[in-house]
Amino acid sequence: MSDLTLELIAPVVALCGLVYSLVFWNALKKADNGTPAMQKVASAILKGANAFVKRQYRTIAILSIVVAAGMMLVYGITSGEGGWTSGIEIAISFLLGAVLSGLSGIVSMYVATRANLKTASASRKGLNAALQMALRGGTVPAIVITALSLLGISGLYLVYRLVLGYEPANIPNLIVGYGFGASFVALFAQLGGGIYTKAADVGADLVGKIEAGIPEDDPRNPAVVADLVGDNVGDCAGRGADLFESISAENIGAMVLGAVAFGLPGIMFPLILRSIGLIAAIIGVYTVKAKPNELPMKALTRGFWVTTILATLALLASTKLLLSSPDNPGSWLWFFLAGLAGVLTAVAFVYITDYYTGKQHRPVRAIADASKTGHATNIISGTAIGMESTGLTVLVVSLALFASYWFGNQSGIPGGGIFGTAIATMGMLSVVGYVLSMDMFGPITDNAGGIVEMSKSPEEYRTVTDELDAAGNTTKALTKGYAVGSAALAAFLLFSAYMEEKKLDVINLADMKVFIGAFLGAMVVFFFTSLAIRAVGRAASVIIEEVRRQFRETKGIMEGTVDPDYAAAVDIATKGALKEMVLPGLVAVLAPILIGVILGAKAVAGMLMVGTIVGVLMAAYLNNAGGAWDNAKKLIETGLHGGKRSPAHQAAVTGDTVGDPFKDTAGPSLHVLIKLFSTLTLALAALFM
Repeated sequence: MSDLTLELIAPVVALCGLVYSLVFWNALKKADNGTPAMQKVASAILKGANAFVKRQYRTIAILSIVVAAGMMLVYGITSGEGGWTSGIEIAISFLLGAVLSGLSGIVSMYVATRANLKTASASRKGLNAALQMALRGGTVPAIVITALSLLGISGLYLVYRLVLGYEPANIPNLIVGYGFGASFVALFAQLGGGIYTKAADVGADLVGKIEAGIPEDDPRNPAVVADLVGDNVGDCAGRGADLFESISAENIGAMVLGAVAFGLPGIMFPLILRSIGLIAAIIGVYTVKAKPNELPMKALTRGFWVTTILATLALLASTKLLLSSPDNPGSWLWFFLAGLAGVLTAVAFVYITDYYTGKQHRPVRAIADASKTGHATNIISGTAIGMESTGLTVLVVSLALFASYWFGNQSGIPGGGIFGTAIATMGMLSVVGYVLSMDMFGPITDNAGGIVEMSKSPEEYRTVTDELDAAGNTTKALTKGYAVGSAALAAFLLFSAYMEEKKLDVINLADMKVFIGAFLGAMVVFFFTSLAIRAVGRAASVIIEEVRRQFRETKGIMEGTVDPDYAAAVDIATKGALKEMVLPGLVAVLAPILIGVILGAKAVAGMLMVGTIVGVLMAAYLNNAGGAWDNAKKLIETGLHGGKRSPAHQAAVTGDTVGDPFKDTAGPSLHVLIKLFSTLTLALAALFM
C-alpha cells in the first residue's frame, strides 16, 4: 500500500460517513410529525433551544477569536525566527478545531430537536418503533461528529503534507492546536448547556414536585419548557462538542506517539481504526430491535456488543496491517493485546456505571432506603456511594494502563510501552460511534416523554416513552462513565505526548516548583467544580422565584385554564447560563498558562499529572453520585416506600436536585477540563521553559 493511499483512507471514509448520515436523516424527516398538540410543544422547545445556542455560540466565537489572535501574537513575539509562521499555523489549526467542535454541537441539537417529535409520534405505534426512531435519530449526530473529527485532522495533515511539504513525522506536533480548539469550545459549550439544563431542571422540580405536588413535565409548570430545552442544549449541543473534542484530542495524542514508534503507519493507525469503528457503529445500530416484552436497555446492549465485537476485529486487522515491524514481525500481536485492554476497559466502565446508577443494584436501593428517614440521610448515602464508586474506576484504569504498557514493552519496539497505552486509548474509543448514538438517545427520549405529557396524549403513549426514558437515563449515565474512563486513559496519553514534546524523562515531585504546580493542578479541579455547581445554584434560584411568582399571581395556572409564561423561564435560564459559564471557563484556560509561564515546563507536567488524577476521581464521584440520586428518586416513584408525594419521595427529590449539577454540569465539564489541560499545554509547549 502506497503512502498516499494510506493517508487518504481516513478522509475518504469520513466523507462517505457524512453522506451516509443522510440515510438516517432522510428516514427521520419522512417520519410522522404527530398530533397538532405534539407539534405545538415541540415548536416551543425548538425555538428555545435555537435562541440559546445562537447566543451561546456568538459568545464562544468571540472568545475563540481572541484566544487565536493571542496565540499567534505570543508565538510571533517569543519564538524568534519562524515564530510568526508557527503562530499563524497554530492559530488556524485552533480555529478549525473550534469551528468543527461548535458545528458538532449545533448538528447534535438540530437533529435532536426534530427527533424528539418523531419519537413522540412513533410511540403511538409501540415500543420498538419509538426505540428505533430515537436511536437512529441519535445516530445522525454520532456519525457526523466522528466523521468531522476524522475529516478535520486528516484534512489538516494532507495540507501540511501535500501543500506545505512537511515530513509526516513532524505533522502531528503541528496540529495539536486543533485539539486545543476543540477542547476550548467543548468546555464552554458543556458548561453553558449544563448550567442551563440543570438550573431549569432544579427550578422545575423543587417548585413543581415538592411545593405544588404536580407531576414531572406537567404543562402547568412554567419551567417545564425550559427544562426540555435544557436537555437539548446540555445533553445534545454540549455533549456533541464534548465528544468531538474527546475523539480529536485522543487521536492527535496517539498520532504524536505513533510518529515516534512507527513513523507514517503509526501516525495513520488512530485515524484508520476510528474510520473502521464508525462503520462498526452503523452496523451495531441496525441490529437494535426490541423483541416482544423485551426491555429497551437489553436491545441497546445487544447493539453495543455487536459494535464491540466488530471493533475488536477492526483492531486486529489494523494492528496486523499497520504495526508489524520488519525487524520484529510479531510486534503487532502485542499492540493488539494492548488495544484489547482498552476495549475491555470500555466494557468494564459500562458495567461499573450500570452497577452504581442502575435501579436494580445495591447502591441506588441503599439511597432509596435512606430516603425513608429524611433529606439528610439521602444526601449522606448518595455522597458515600459516589465516593465509593471511585474505587472500581481507579482499579480498572490502573489495570488498563499497566497491561497496555506491559504489552507494548513486549513488542520490542523502542517506545513501545507508551505507544501501547495510546493503542489502549484507541481501543477504548473504537466503540465511540455507538456510545454517541446511545448518548443522544437519552435526551431525545426524555423530550419525547415531555411532548407526550404536555400534549395530553393517551396514557399508553406515555407508558412507551417512560420505558424509553428510563433506558435513556441509563444510557446517559453509561456514556458519562465511559467518558471518565476514556478521559483517564487519554490524559496519560496526552501527558506522555507533552513529555515527548518537551524532551522530559522524569518529573521529580520533590522539586519545589513541580510540587507547587501539582498542588495548584489539584486546587484548580476543586475550584472549577465549585464555580460550576454554584453557577447552577444561582441560576436555579432565579427560576424558582419566577415559577413561584407565576403560581402566586396567575390563579388559573393550577386549574389548567391559563397557560403559564414558558418564555419567561426560558429567557431567565438563557441569560443565567451565558453569564455564569464565563468565569469557570476562563479559570480552566488561564490556570495552566500562568503555571507554565511562571513556574516552567516541569511544573506544568506536575500540574497535568496531579490535576488529571484528581479530575478523574472528582468526575467519577460527581457522575455516579448524581446518577444514583436520580434513579433512587425514580425507584421510589414506582411505588417503593410510599411512592410519589411521600416523605421518602420528597427526600429523594432533594437528592436528585443536588445530584443534577453534579452529573450534568460539573461532572461532564471535568471530562473536558482534564483534556483541555493537556491539549492547551501541548499546543503552547514552546512557550514553557
